[in-house]
Amino acid sequence: MSDSAIDLDDVQGVILRGYRVRLVRHFVLTITDAAATGKLIEALVRGRAGFPMISSARIIEPKPSSFLNISFSAAGLAALGVTAAQLASFDPAFQRGATDPVTAATVGDLGPSAPERWIGGLDNAARVHIVLSLWVASSAEVMETVSVQLRAAFVGGVSELYVQDGGEFPDNTVHFGYRHGIAQPTIIGMPRRERDAPDAQPHVPAGEFLLGHMNAAGGTYRVLPQELSSNSSYGVFRILEQDVAGFEAMLARYAAETGIDTEILAAKLMGRWRNGNPLTLTPTAQGAPLPDAQLNRFEFVGSDPATDDTLGLKCPIGAHIRRNNPRDAAVIGTDSTHHRLVRRSIPYGRQYDRARPDTHERGLIGFFINASIRNQFEFLSSEWNRRDDFVKSATGPEGAVAGNAVYNISGEDFLAGVNDPASSAFTLPGKGPKGSANRTLDGFSRLVTTRGGVYCFFPSIKGLLYLAQLTAAAGSTPYQR
Repeated sequence: MSDSAIDLDDVQGVILRGYRVRLVRHFVLTITDAAATGKLIEALVRGRAGFPMISSARIIEPKPSSFLNISFSAAGLAALGVTAAQLASFDPAFQRGATDPVTAATVGDLGPSAPERWIGGLDNAARVHIVLSLWVASSAEVMETVSVQLRAAFVGGVSELYVQDGGEFPDNTVHFGYRHGIAQPTIIGMPRRERDAPDAQPHVPAGEFLLGHMNAAGGTYRVLPQELSSNSSYGVFRILEQDVAGFEAMLARYAAETGIDTEILAAKLMGRWRNGNPLTLTPTAQGAPLPDAQLNRFEFVGSDPATDDTLGLKCPIGAHIRRNNPRDAAVIGTDSTHHRLVRRSIPYGRQYDRARPDTHERGLIGFFINASIRNQFEFLSSEWNRRDDFVKSATGPEGAVAGNAVYNISGEDFLAGVNDPASSAFTLPGKGPKGSANRTLDGFSRLVTTRGGVYCFFPSIKGLLYLAQLTAAAGSTPYQR
């Protein structure tokens, strides 16, 4: 299969395209009868008995009122009859699962974020089998109607372990106040739509997100059995609680200590102003929101001193967007094309009002989509978010007298890192040799706490039918562990 031949009807839609919906409900399910679950899967794939249908990546007009996608943990695949020998061919991180101690240490799920503290039974990997995601365009009534249909279909095959709802805000921001959903990778082989914002970065081979397609390294990710090895993908499901009051207090503290405006500090930490404008293009003032076509048309390195930002003087090297997507900057390991992620997230909880601070639970929920959890999600989480030595030695057009990139970053990512007041640090780079003009913000706490997670496998549409037939061949077998 080439890197440009994507059978959109065989790919679950959440992998390759955002639905642009306002509401989501994620059902975390336990398989109680494998054969009955197989019948449920087939009914959802084929839309039988009036049940909602699993959504493919094919764009349908007019836009449906809801979309549905299904994914499985390693325990879930085992419950459906995938053998241990076959599971051994899957991504090593997927085999470990989200609650494994090695996984937790790798991605920073430590302390308050440790799996044993997760909510809704997500700490018990043996019972977490399925994540079924219902995305609804805008109607709460549709959400409840379809949920009733799904719950009727669950009877006899699966039981609900946990349910988490989310909803977009009218201004398309997350709780920290930033516009989100920006800078998704452009995937080779996907039909381009008018609304897709151009990106200055290289387009990414489909094999970075789909098994059986050529990836950025020129190979393909595959699994056994073959029926699951084409047009499938992995997703990292995360429930991330956000300490917004703590973030606003942090900004106020550093503004008082440094004399820097709070909104400039917020932009420096993220790499974008809260309205989405990148610092690389609008370094001194937020201004009016740039057109979507301009939001991603930038790199960090250039030969022109007016546009080059090798040293992070505009967008700090430790900024959240730069750690997670260094673009053309020199970093340890492979370039950013090999580690891109598709993000499908939505806020949960009451929208934060900075004029009326509160401490209600709120955060972000959704999937990080990739064809290799180990090489993409875990690599970003461990190497780029948690280490400050991943940046290679690099000087800008003015040479070493202006500084070197390796001196202009400190600590872990301010959002995704494991930050403790005793060791946390964020560098605001200045022009000068060996970081002599830098300023450091330190002593801040962790702002994002993991409340739950699942390492998931999204089979292709044909793969789902294979799983349904697999359970049918085994007969009625209540799942026990």
